[in-house]
Amino acid sequence: MMNPAHIDLFRAVLRHGGMTRAAAALGIGQPHVSRAMAQLEADLGFPLFVRGHGSASPTQEGEAFAREVERTCAGLDHLRHAARQIRELGTGPLRVACQPSLASRLLPRAVRRWSAECPGARVAVHVPSPDTIWSWASSGQCDVGLVRPRSGYAGVVCEPFLAVDAVCALPRKHALAPKRTVTVQDLADEPLIAGGAGPFQQAVEAAFARAGLAPRFVLMAQYTAARCGLVAEGLGLAVVDPIPARELAGLPVVLRPFRPRLRIETMLIRPSGRPPGRLAERLIGHLKAERDALSSEWHPRPRGD
Repeated sequence: MMNPAHIDLFRAVLRHGGMTRAAAALGIGQPHVSRAMAQLEADLGFPLFVRGHGSASPTQEGEAFAREVERTCAGLDHLRHAARQIRELGTGPLRVACQPSLASRLLPRAVRRWSAECPGARVAVHVPSPDTIWSWASSGQCDVGLVRPRSGYAGVVCEPFLAVDAVCALPRKHALAPKRTVTVQDLADEPLIAGGAGPFQQAVEAAFARAGLAPRFVLMAQYTAARCGLVAEGLGLAVVDPIPARELAGLPVVLRPFRPRLRIETMLIRPSGRPPGRLAERLIGHLKAERDALSSEWHPRPRGD
Protein backbone atom coordinates (compact mmCIF):
# COMPACT_ATOMS: atom_id res chain seq x y z
CA MET A 1 0.00 0.00 0.00
CA MET A 2 1.31 3.42 -0.94
CA ASN A 3 2.16 5.83 1.85
CA PRO A 4 0.41 9.23 1.27
CA ALA A 5 3.46 10.98 2.71
CA HIS A 6 5.59 9.40 0.00
CA ILE A 7 3.20 10.77 -2.65
CA ASP A 8 3.63 14.26 -1.18
CA LEU A 9 7.43 13.88 -1.31
CA PHE A 10 7.20 12.61 -4.91
CA ARG A 11 5.34 15.78 -5.89
CA ALA A 12 7.94 17.88 -4.07
CA VAL A 13 10.81 16.22 -5.94
CA LEU A 14 9.10 16.92 -9.27
CA ARG A 15 8.28 20.49 -8.25
CA HIS A 16 11.82 21.33 -7.13
CA GLY A 17 13.63 19.31 -9.79
CA GLY A 18 15.60 16.95 -7.55
CA MET A 19 15.70 15.18 -4.23
CA THR A 20 18.39 17.42 -2.75
CA ARG A 21 16.54 20.61 -3.62
CA ALA A 22 13.23 19.14 -2.40
CA ALA A 23 14.82 18.14 0.91
CA ALA A 24 16.28 21.63 1.34
CA ALA A 25 12.94 23.29 0.55
CA LEU A 26 11.13 21.04 3.03
CA GLY A 27 13.79 21.34 5.72
CA ILE A 28 14.44 17.61 5.96
CA GLY A 29 17.44 15.42 5.23
CA GLN A 30 18.13 14.29 1.65
CA PRO A 31 18.58 10.63 2.69
CA HIS A 32 15.02 10.62 4.05
CA VAL A 33 13.69 11.75 0.66
CA SER A 34 15.81 9.16 -1.19
CA ARG A 35 14.58 6.33 1.03
CA ALA A 36 10.98 7.44 0.63
CA MET A 37 11.29 7.48 -3.18
CA ALA A 38 12.95 4.06 -3.16
CA GLN A 39 10.13 2.66 -1.06
CA LEU A 40 7.51 4.24 -3.34
CA GLU A 41 9.18 2.67 -6.38
CA ALA A 42 9.18 -0.69 -4.62
CA ASP A 43 5.47 -0.33 -3.82
CA LEU A 44 4.66 0.62 -7.42
CA GLY A 45 6.90 -1.94 -9.07
CA PHE A 46 8.59 0.43 -11.53
CA PRO A 47 11.27 3.17 -11.38
CA LEU A 48 10.13 6.77 -11.03
CA PHE A 49 13.41 8.59 -11.61
CA VAL A 50 16.60 8.42 -13.60
CA ARG A 51 19.09 9.42 -10.96
CA GLY A 52 22.07 11.60 -11.86
CA HIS A 53 24.55 13.85 -10.11
CA GLY A 54 22.35 15.90 -7.79
CA SER A 55 19.29 15.55 -10.00
CA ALA A 56 16.40 13.15 -10.52
CA SER A 57 14.58 13.19 -13.84
CA PRO A 58 11.28 11.27 -14.09
CA THR A 59 11.23 8.12 -16.17
CA GLN A 60 8.49 7.59 -18.75
CA GLU A 61 6.62 5.59 -16.13
CA GLY A 62 7.31 8.33 -13.58
CA GLU A 63 5.81 10.97 -15.89
CA ALA A 64 2.70 8.87 -16.43
CA PHE A 65 2.33 8.28 -12.69
CA ALA A 66 2.88 12.00 -12.02
CA ARG A 67 -0.05 12.88 -14.30
CA GLU A 68 -2.34 10.55 -12.35
CA VAL A 69 -1.07 11.94 -9.06
CA GLU A 70 -1.80 15.51 -10.15
CA ARG A 71 -5.31 14.59 -11.27
CA THR A 72 -5.98 12.95 -7.92
CA CYS A 73 -4.46 15.81 -5.95
CA ALA A 74 -6.46 18.33 -7.95
CA GLY A 75 -9.59 16.56 -6.72
CA LEU A 76 -8.31 16.62 -3.15
CA ASP A 77 -7.45 20.31 -3.46
CA HIS A 78 -10.98 20.92 -4.67
CA LEU A 79 -12.35 19.07 -1.64
CA ARG A 80 -10.11 21.08 0.69
CA HIS A 81 -11.32 24.31 -0.94
CA ALA A 82 -14.94 23.18 -0.67
CA ALA A 83 -14.45 22.31 3.00
CA ARG A 84 -12.92 25.72 3.66
CA GLN A 85 -15.84 27.42 1.88
CA ILE A 86 -18.37 25.47 3.95
CA ARG A 87 -16.43 26.19 7.15
CA GLU A 88 -16.05 29.91 6.51
CA LEU A 89 -19.07 30.81 4.36
CA GLY A 90 -21.63 28.11 5.10
CA THR A 91 -23.61 26.14 2.57
CA GLY A 92 -25.22 29.19 0.93
CA PRO A 93 -26.83 32.46 1.98
CA LEU A 94 -28.00 32.48 5.60
CA ARG A 95 -31.78 32.81 5.31
CA VAL A 96 -33.35 35.18 7.83
CA ALA A 97 -37.06 36.02 8.05
CA CYS A 98 -37.95 39.02 10.19
CA GLN A 99 -41.06 40.92 11.18
CA PRO A 100 -41.14 44.57 9.98
CA SER A 101 -40.67 46.13 13.43
CA LEU A 102 -37.12 44.75 13.75
CA ALA A 103 -36.13 44.79 10.08
CA SER A 104 -35.02 48.41 9.81
CA ARG A 105 -32.67 48.79 12.77
CA LEU A 106 -32.03 45.83 15.08
CA LEU A 107 -31.55 43.22 12.36
CA PRO A 108 -29.36 45.39 10.07
CA ARG A 109 -27.07 46.28 12.97
CA ALA A 110 -26.70 42.62 13.89
CA VAL A 111 -26.00 41.73 10.26
CA ARG A 112 -23.32 44.45 10.06
CA ARG A 113 -21.50 43.01 13.06
CA TRP A 114 -21.96 39.48 11.72
CA SER A 115 -20.57 40.46 8.31
CA ALA A 116 -17.49 42.02 9.91
CA GLU A 117 -16.91 38.78 11.84
CA CYS A 118 -17.64 36.50 8.85
CA PRO A 119 -16.29 38.34 5.77
CA GLY A 120 -17.53 36.86 2.53
CA ALA A 121 -20.53 35.15 4.11
CA ARG A 122 -23.89 36.02 2.60
CA VAL A 123 -27.29 36.62 4.12
CA ALA A 124 -30.75 36.80 2.54
CA VAL A 125 -33.26 38.86 4.55
CA HIS A 126 -37.00 38.43 4.04
CA VAL A 127 -39.85 40.41 5.66
CA PRO A 128 -42.99 38.31 5.13
CA SER A 129 -46.09 37.88 7.27
CA PRO A 130 -45.82 36.17 10.69
CA ASP A 131 -47.59 33.04 9.49
CA THR A 132 -45.19 32.80 6.54
CA ILE A 133 -42.18 33.09 8.86
CA TRP A 134 -43.50 30.27 11.05
CA SER A 135 -44.25 28.16 7.99
CA TRP A 136 -40.76 28.71 6.57
CA ALA A 137 -39.10 27.77 9.87
CA SER A 138 -41.31 24.68 10.15
CA SER A 139 -40.34 23.52 6.65
CA GLY A 140 -36.66 24.49 6.95
CA GLN A 141 -36.95 27.32 4.40
CA CYS A 142 -35.33 29.83 6.74
CA ASP A 143 -32.47 29.46 9.22
CA VAL A 144 -33.50 32.16 11.72
CA GLY A 145 -36.81 33.93 12.28
CA LEU A 146 -37.90 36.89 14.40
CA VAL A 147 -41.66 36.80 14.65
CA ARG A 148 -44.80 37.36 16.70
CA PRO A 149 -46.03 34.32 18.66
CA ARG A 150 -48.24 31.84 16.84
CA SER A 151 -49.50 28.36 17.73
CA GLY A 152 -50.04 25.21 15.74
CA TYR A 153 -46.65 24.99 13.99
CA ALA A 154 -44.58 21.83 14.45
CA GLY A 155 -40.91 21.37 13.69
CA VAL A 156 -39.86 24.71 15.17
CA VAL A 157 -37.57 25.55 18.08
CA CYS A 158 -38.59 28.87 19.63
CA GLU A 159 -37.50 31.05 22.52
CA PRO A 160 -38.65 34.44 23.84
CA PHE A 161 -36.57 37.19 22.25
CA LEU A 162 -38.09 40.57 23.11
CA ALA A 163 -41.16 41.92 24.90
CA VAL A 164 -42.27 45.57 24.92
CA ASP A 165 -45.40 47.46 25.98
CA ALA A 166 -47.58 49.17 23.39
CA VAL A 167 -47.66 52.97 23.27
CA CYS A 168 -50.14 55.53 22.02
CA ALA A 169 -49.01 57.71 19.11
CA LEU A 170 -50.58 61.17 18.96
CA PRO A 171 -49.78 64.54 17.36
CA ARG A 172 -47.43 66.74 19.36
CA LYS A 173 -50.04 69.45 19.86
CA HIS A 174 -52.86 67.09 20.75
CA ALA A 175 -54.72 67.75 24.00
CA LEU A 176 -53.59 64.38 25.37
CA ALA A 177 -49.89 64.98 24.62
CA PRO A 178 -49.05 66.47 28.07
CA LYS A 179 -50.29 63.30 29.83
CA ARG A 180 -47.66 60.89 31.17
CA THR A 181 -49.80 57.92 30.11
CA VAL A 182 -52.82 57.53 27.84
CA THR A 183 -55.60 55.23 28.96
CA VAL A 184 -58.25 53.42 27.02
CA GLN A 185 -60.77 55.78 28.62
CA ASP A 186 -58.84 58.78 27.20
CA LEU A 187 -59.37 57.36 23.72
CA ALA A 188 -63.11 56.72 24.09
CA ASP A 189 -64.19 59.58 21.82
CA GLU A 190 -61.04 59.95 19.73
CA PRO A 191 -60.77 58.96 16.06
CA LEU A 192 -58.46 55.94 15.94
CA ILE A 193 -56.32 54.25 13.30
CA ALA A 194 -56.61 50.47 13.45
CA GLY A 195 -53.84 48.02 12.73
CA GLY A 196 -54.12 45.08 10.36
CA ALA A 197 -56.20 42.07 11.32
CA GLY A 198 -54.31 39.92 13.81
CA PRO A 199 -53.63 39.23 17.50
CA PHE A 200 -52.39 42.75 18.33
CA GLN A 201 -55.42 44.52 16.87
CA GLN A 202 -57.62 41.98 18.65
CA ALA A 203 -55.88 42.82 21.94
CA VAL A 204 -56.51 46.54 21.42
CA GLU A 205 -60.18 45.93 20.75
CA ALA A 206 -60.40 43.62 23.76
CA ALA A 207 -59.00 46.39 26.01
CA PHE A 208 -61.85 48.67 24.93
CA ALA A 209 -64.41 45.89 25.40
CA ARG A 210 -63.24 45.20 28.97
CA ALA A 211 -63.69 48.90 29.74
CA GLY A 212 -67.18 48.82 28.27
CA LEU A 213 -66.19 51.18 25.46
CA ALA A 214 -66.63 51.06 21.70
CA PRO A 215 -63.51 52.29 19.82
CA ARG A 216 -64.06 54.69 16.93
CA PHE A 217 -61.76 53.38 14.21
CA VAL A 218 -61.85 55.71 11.22
CA LEU A 219 -58.85 54.39 9.26
CA MET A 220 -56.74 51.22 9.04
CA ALA A 221 -53.04 50.78 8.26
CA GLN A 222 -51.18 47.50 8.62
CA TYR A 223 -47.74 48.79 9.62
CA THR A 224 -46.68 51.06 12.47
CA ALA A 225 -44.88 53.49 10.16
CA ALA A 226 -48.05 54.03 8.14
CA ARG A 227 -50.19 54.50 11.26
CA CYS A 228 -47.75 57.01 12.68
CA GLY A 229 -47.70 58.86 9.36
CA LEU A 230 -51.48 59.17 9.50
CA VAL A 231 -51.26 60.33 13.12
CA ALA A 232 -48.76 63.02 12.07
CA GLU A 233 -51.31 64.32 9.56
CA GLY A 234 -53.91 64.68 12.32
CA LEU A 235 -56.12 61.88 11.03
CA GLY A 236 -56.40 60.01 14.31
CA LEU A 237 -54.52 58.37 17.18
CA ALA A 238 -53.04 54.89 17.20
CA VAL A 239 -51.87 52.22 19.64
CA VAL A 240 -48.58 50.97 18.21
CA ASP A 241 -45.37 49.01 18.70
CA PRO A 242 -42.80 51.40 20.25
CA ILE A 243 -39.78 49.92 18.45
CA PRO A 244 -40.56 51.06 14.89
CA ALA A 245 -42.43 54.11 16.21
CA ARG A 246 -39.32 55.44 17.97
CA GLU A 247 -37.39 55.27 14.71
CA LEU A 248 -39.71 57.86 13.13
CA ALA A 249 -38.02 60.81 14.82
CA GLY A 250 -38.78 63.18 11.94
CA LEU A 251 -42.54 62.99 12.41
CA PRO A 252 -44.42 65.49 14.65
CA VAL A 253 -45.66 62.63 16.81
CA VAL A 254 -45.25 61.86 20.51
CA LEU A 255 -45.45 58.44 22.14
CA ARG A 256 -47.02 57.84 25.51
CA PRO A 257 -47.37 54.58 27.50
CA PHE A 258 -50.77 53.02 26.92
CA ARG A 259 -52.89 51.60 29.74
CA PRO A 260 -53.99 48.91 30.29
CA ARG A 261 -50.59 47.48 29.45
CA LEU A 262 -50.55 45.55 26.16
CA ARG A 263 -47.52 43.28 25.85
CA ILE A 264 -45.99 42.85 22.37
CA GLU A 265 -43.81 39.76 22.18
CA THR A 266 -41.25 38.61 19.64
CA MET A 267 -39.97 35.05 19.37
CA LEU A 268 -36.68 33.83 17.94
CA ILE A 269 -37.37 30.67 15.97
CA ARG A 270 -35.45 28.18 13.85
CA PRO A 271 -36.08 24.74 12.36
CA SER A 272 -35.96 21.85 14.80
CA GLY A 273 -34.33 18.49 14.14
CA ARG A 274 -30.90 19.89 13.40
CA PRO A 275 -28.59 22.23 15.31
CA PRO A 276 -28.10 25.72 13.90
CA GLY A 277 -25.07 26.15 11.67
CA ARG A 278 -22.02 28.08 12.84
CA LEU A 279 -23.03 31.19 10.89
CA ALA A 280 -26.59 31.07 12.26
CA GLU A 281 -25.26 30.74 15.81
CA ARG A 282 -23.07 33.80 15.34
CA LEU A 283 -25.93 35.86 13.94
CA ILE A 284 -28.19 34.82 16.82
CA GLY A 285 -25.49 36.01 19.22
CA HIS A 286 -25.35 39.41 17.52
CA LEU A 287 -29.15 39.67 17.45
CA LYS A 288 -29.23 39.15 21.21
CA ALA A 289 -26.45 41.68 21.73
CA GLU A 290 -28.38 44.29 19.72
CA ARG A 291 -31.54 43.46 21.67
CA ASP A 292 -29.68 44.03 24.94
CA ALA A 293 -28.26 47.31 23.64
CA LEU A 294 -31.75 48.43 22.63
CA SER A 295 -33.12 47.54 26.06
CA SER A 296 -30.35 49.47 27.79
CA GLU A 297 -31.14 52.54 25.67
CA TRP A 298 -34.73 52.45 26.90
CA HIS A 299 -33.95 51.47 30.49
CA PRO A 300 -30.49 52.92 31.37
CA ARG A 301 -28.95 51.84 34.64
CA PRO A 302 -29.09 54.53 37.33
CA ARG A 303 -25.81 56.30 37.78
CA GLY A 304 -24.12 56.58 41.15
CA ASP A 305 -23.73 59.95 42.84
